[in-house]
Amino acid sequence: MKIMITGGNGYVGRELCRQLYDRHEVGVVDTLRYGADRFSVEERGRVRSFTTDVRDPAAMAAVAHEFQPQAMIHLAAIHYIPECESNPGLAVATNVSGTVNALLACPPGCRFVYASSGAVYKPDQRPHAEADASVEPTDIYGLSKLHGEQYVRQLARPRGVGAVIVRLFNVVGPGETNPHLLPEMIAQLKSGRTGISVGNLSSKRDYIHVKDAASGFAAAALDGSVAPGEVITVNLGTSNTYSVVDIARKLRRISGMPFTLQQDAGRMRAVDRPVLAADVVRIQALFGWHAERTIDDALTDLWRDPDLSDNLMAPYR
Repeated sequence: MKIMITGGNGYVGRELCRQLYDRHEVGVVDTLRYGADRFSVEERGRVRSFTTDVRDPAAMAAVAHEFQPQAMIHLAAIHYIPECESNPGLAVATNVSGTVNALLACPPGCRFVYASSGAVYKPDQRPHAEADASVEPTDIYGLSKLHGEQYVRQLARPRGVGAVIVRLFNVVGPGETNPHLLPEMIAQLKSGRTGISVGNLSSKRDYIHVKDAASGFAAAALDGSVAPGEVITVNLGTSNTYSVVDIARKLRRISGMPFTLQQDAGRMRAVDRPVLAADVVRIQALFGWHAERTIDDALTDLWRDPDLSDNLMAPYR
């Protein structure tokens, strides 16, 4: 199968390519905004790379025409919430217009898998179920992802494109490119700090291993049950939530380092929701997918081989 992955040089994207390139022809679309190509020399021979910006409709159309994907997994986005808040124009141009450009570039009969987010949901203490949980984003990132979903629903049906909207929850594991909580903690620990600066301590999140996140997107792209013109929505997470305090307790055991947490007002988010968790019954029923790794597995892998992008490690060198 010919599968195009936008944002394929990124965090989940690179892992997704690794899970697919032995059995499928993989095309990677990426602007390389986080630095150089992050694949090894040997891996570069297993993918076709296109340095293309999803914000450019003509460039996206040209790349898709050349590659002729049978499935497109659209991961390219501005993910880091503070960056979306400080530069909403860039967030909208990338996350909304970029999604429209990617979808319109799909050839007839192509499957389109859109990486949305659990951030589209209205805050709730319970795990969010796709069918009945309220949708009400609390930040620019979530709003841009919700708008992307709406364009997918509006454009996929008349074009005969079968689409899967995947609401991804918090990803953890090696290879991160954005300064989210866990890679930031690891970067500080690896630099030798014993007092770790963090934001909100009590907020609970549903953390999914990057390998499980990638396998969920692969399942959505490869499953043949989504008909042309049909649009379905699934969550991608674990249903288990952990606070920063919970994570720190686990990291102390895994790392063997007795570090302390120091709350930094500059890292606090006024829009931070108290709980974010996924109900994953639907993705399991539709695609037979389930998470294979625990939060302890993810933290162990992250500690042993962080593989963080240079922009994450640079402030602590």
